Amino acid sequence: MRSSLKHIFFFVLACTMIAKAQTKLTNEAIWNWEFTPKTLASIHPLKSQSAYTVIKVDYTARQAKVVLYDFATAQELAVLVDSATSPQIPFFTSYTFSEDEQKIILGTEVESIYRRSKRAIYYVHNLQNKKTSLLFGEPVQEPQFSPDGTKVAFVYARNLYIKDLQKNTIEQLTTDGSKHIINGLTDWVYEEEFGIVRAFDWNANGTAIAFMRFDETDVPEFSMDIYGQDLYPFPYTFKYPKAGEKNAAISLFLYHLEDQQTTSIELGDEVPYYIPRFAFTPDENRLTVQTMNRLQNHLKLWAYDIEQKEAKVLLEEHSSTYVDIHDNLRFLPQGAFLWTSERDGFNHIYHYNADGSLKKQLTKGPWEVTRFFGYNTKANELYYASVEKSSIERVVYALSINGKRKRVLTPETGYNGVSFSADYQYYIHTYEDATTPISYTLRATKNGGLVRAIEDNAALKEKLAPYALAEKEFSTIAINGEELNMWVLKPKDFDPSKKYPLFMYQYSGPGSQNVANKWHGQRDMWHQLLVQKGYIVACVDGRGTGFKGADFKKMTYLQLTKFETEDQIAAAKKLGELDYIDENRIGIWGWSYGGHMAANCILKGNDVFAMAISVAPVTNWRFYDTIYTERFMRTPQENPEGYDLNSPLNYAHLLQGKYLLIHGTGDDNVHVQNTMRMVEALVQANKQFEWMIYPDKNHGIYGGNTSLHLYNKMTNFIEKNL
Repeated sequence: MRSSLKHIFFFVLACTMIAKAQTKLTNEAIWNWEFTPKTLASIHPLKSQSAYTVIKVDYTARQAKVVLYDFATAQELAVLVDSATSPQIPFFTSYTFSEDEQKIILGTEVESIYRRSKRAIYYVHNLQNKKTSLLFGEPVQEPQFSPDGTKVAFVYARNLYIKDLQKNTIEQLTTDGSKHIINGLTDWVYEEEFGIVRAFDWNANGTAIAFMRFDETDVPEFSMDIYGQDLYPFPYTFKYPKAGEKNAAISLFLYHLEDQQTTSIELGDEVPYYIPRFAFTPDENRLTVQTMNRLQNHLKLWAYDIEQKEAKVLLEEHSSTYVDIHDNLRFLPQGAFLWTSERDGFNHIYHYNADGSLKKQLTKGPWEVTRFFGYNTKANELYYASVEKSSIERVVYALSINGKRKRVLTPETGYNGVSFSADYQYYIHTYEDATTPISYTLRATKNGGLVRAIEDNAALKEKLAPYALAEKEFSTIAINGEELNMWVLKPKDFDPSKKYPLFMYQYSGPGSQNVANKWHGQRDMWHQLLVQKGYIVACVDGRGTGFKGADFKKMTYLQLTKFETEDQIAAAKKLGELDYIDENRIGIWGWSYGGHMAANCILKGNDVFAMAISVAPVTNWRFYDTIYTERFMRTPQENPEGYDLNSPLNYAHLLQGKYLLIHGTGDDNVHVQNTMRMVEALVQANKQFEWMIYPDKNHGIYGGNTSLHLYNKMTNFIEKNL
């Protein structure tokens, strides 16, 4: 009896161990977001004290609160706003402090418009008297406190307004907002490509507002059908300047609150084509304006004196290709400033005097500064991340303003980031690598010492343990005269004597990076699912991708996807020569730019790739917007061959393998027109393929069960055809 029980016990134990070893990922678990790390993205460091706030939202109960915590101890100091305990305060999902941190703008009933823009009903909550008031009776955009917190500027119906919170009065600054005229907000292409929505700014003492005006009268319209739930679909029309077409005419104005007068801001004799950035300096009378020509190879940084009405060029950036826009302009005491530039071939930090004369290049070497975090006036040091150790890592450094005494603030491996308290006494350190989900610790800036742990995502690591995920193998591969970064995922029971199908993933866009020593995103988890099914998954960052210098990034200029496609084909051939890769079972996939790449690869590399999946692809750069496309290609009128020789539309007749094409009809970014034209080209070439259209879904193709359906579709296609 005991012997039988013993055998049963070990049999059950063995079965349990086998079950644990064989735990499989599913699309249902991945796309129900079961493996998402906890993050602290909502932390807001306060300026007035060494503390931070966090918004806590309960969507089920429709309750929200803003909680104040001490930086050093994480002790809860106060609940600043709580919709559950105050009948005055509605359910909110966003908040913004005034400069003195005594008032908060609360966003309710938020409605997304495009990638970054939104409109909402906003309330202003006074932390001193605990009163809450409605900002405006209709949904508005981009509310911003005046520096003294007594007023709020916002945009309604494309016009700019100011509300005086003390007098409870509203003043309308512009009146010409219309279908064609936008005041104080950017148009679609600025939002998408320059990454900005709000196009107005207060000066330091709140006596003036600078704002942009967009005249879209001559910008062509794009229309897409919205199918919805009603009997009839309806067209959604918006201004979208495709490559070579007319952009909005822009102008810059200054409104003086005292005399209620609006004047035009003139920058010498220049009529700017683009104004990608403008903002007031800590000096209340100086406005900085960045202007750029249509080719985006000549940038000027202007200083405009709003009292003297005089403009001066502080610096210029020139390139034979293009100049990137960034947010690394930082002003120091007495008007000096910091700026990043690729002028020596790598992105580095430069220190300028107030008059624009160069004082010193602060960082230098064959590596790139990837992010600028700030400047500590007390310690006279600045903080930045770079790829000095490796192009696939991010390490954070402190550096004296004289360019000396560089010290490391983070580990020298993995992907590191920091978020400083307002006084720079502490920083929240984020760390992740390919085997470690993101973790958060609090450290002292002076010596980098650990103050306390915040979040290590131990629960996620424990949850993932039974799945025995494959580890990314990082390496380089010699292709077309370059050492390209690569990662590979192999099955846990990998046997080099066997043959495995290879599935490649890439994006490949200018300055992008997919090969990095960081934690898995959702797509990586899907790749792990494929690895569990017996596939080897690989990713190669080809020429044109980022963080290896300007020459490497910009070599694709005027010929987008040409060299990138050549690199993916060559990499697939080289990997196919490995004994354990089945050279007849190689596939590739990508999204957006990567979708374009996947299409080109299966067509131009039809002797290499057996299958490909293109999600939301561009199929001819003629269909994409002016700012992005012309930055890398110039206009179709100037560079017709660059557009057409690299378009998969012109190579549909070369299709031999299995091809899946996917798009959302509500994609305002890469229009479904791209896929429809590809479909027509394939039909006329009499080529069989599969395709999937998602009604009313945007470029991300998500919502409800959409992501699950999409990845099930792709998984089934891969298993059937690779």
